[in-house]
Amino acid sequence: MHLPEDRILTHEGLPASGRGRILLLACGALAREVLALIRLNGWDLFDLRCLPANLHNHPDRITPAVEEAVARHRAQYDRIFVLYADCGTGGGLARACDRLGIAMLAGPHCYSVFDGGAAFAARDEVTAFYLTDFLTRQFDAFVWRPLGLDRHPQLAGTYFGNYETLVYLAQTDDPALTAMARSAAARLGLAFERRFTGYGDLAAELEAIAAA
Repeated sequence: MHLPEDRILTHEGLPASGRGRILLLACGALAREVLALIRLNGWDLFDLRCLPANLHNHPDRITPAVEEAVARHRAQYDRIFVLYADCGTGGGLARACDRLGIAMLAGPHCYSVFDGGAAFAARDEVTAFYLTDFLTRQFDAFVWRPLGLDRHPQLAGTYFGNYETLVYLAQTDDPALTAMARSAAARLGLAFERRFTGYGDLAAELEAIAAA
């Protein structure tokens, strides 16, 4: 299965094919991992529709975007599953999904999904800043430039002064990505930790959907 470029998944999403009975409505930041799991497990019952990953820079827009996508696609599918956690919506997405009668990922955000919800909660790492494979590849587009650090790098200390460690939650064993994440930590003035998570709870969630 060909994996689209981040540019496509982030800015344009991935059109649903309409061939499956179950629609996965996913954040573009999870798209490559979802596609990889579909390929690895031979799940041909899923269609995937991705919302732009840059919605994470505007959490207030996530719930309306999900609601609009559900309304647009609902007649085509027996089931829709939302592959977002809360992601900064303050419970708004969960309330909308409950009202619509559809399920979504548990947890505060995709970091907890990859790290495993129970393990993530137990660590209670309030001084950690997290990167995933996607956010490592897109660090400049999603962190550095939106915060204006490309123009005023001295502000890194202001923005990240309450953090101590950049934790790279690695979905793949890629030395190049590890080097990029380590560089990001240095640019932010943070200690670096790499934690290999694989696909974490995302794999279990998709397996449960497929089994049902």
